[in-house]
Amino acid sequence: MKKGKFTGDKKVGGSFLYDLEIKTVNKTLPYIPRWIETYHLTYSTIIWSLLIILSGYLSNKYGMNWLWLSSIMIVLQYLTDLYDGKLGRYRNTGLVKWGYYMDHFLDYFFLCAILISYSFVIPEDKEIILFFILAILGGFMVNTYLAFAVSNEFRISYWKIGPTEIRILFILINTWFIVFKKSYLYFTLPTFLILITLGLIIVVYRTQKRIWSIGARRGKQK
Repeated sequence: MKKGKFTGDKKVGGSFLYDLEIKTVNKTLPYIPRWIETYHLTYSTIIWSLLIILSGYLSNKYGMNWLWLSSIMIVLQYLTDLYDGKLGRYRNTGLVKWGYYMDHFLDYFFLCAILISYSFVIPEDKEIILFFILAILGGFMVNTYLAFAVSNEFRISYWKIGPTEIRILFILINTWFIVFKKSYLYFTLPTFLILITLGLIIVVYRTQKRIWSIGARRGKQK
């Protein structure tokens, strides 16, 4: 990498589905209509997020089957998020840094929307857990952006688990809520919180160790 060159559009590592995603995108990019621009795809996350919040409200009022709407929105957000940056590079729009900023800010907005949606359907005495889940998942994002700032490597997947797999997990959670209603929540939510907390601790430990070694190597070269 050239010193000072922005590499936020180039992700390090890959998830279980990464190779399949890249092959699919490369084959289908030329077929995207010219009137669809990269920023249209990026901004569409706002629409999907608002509809996810609506699905949570409707699920509380009219039944859990409305969470299927949330799952559909997660799939649509996955597709638009998968194609937005790649479409920009394919057409050379010059919006690489804008795309990096807006895409990842809206990723956080999207995450918040999912947890807000769940706040409508879980018992009131468990709502506090959503706050801690948001804090821990936000911690993964903060770790990624800070590590990128000091290493110029943008890593969003750990142990072959990335945003795609997390979206699949949320769809499975929606399906679980639809099938079992609110049962088992007293077990599943705390368990999920414990698992992601342990995951964040391990990721932060490994990240700081990697950055330490980078600094140590550069120190010896002086």
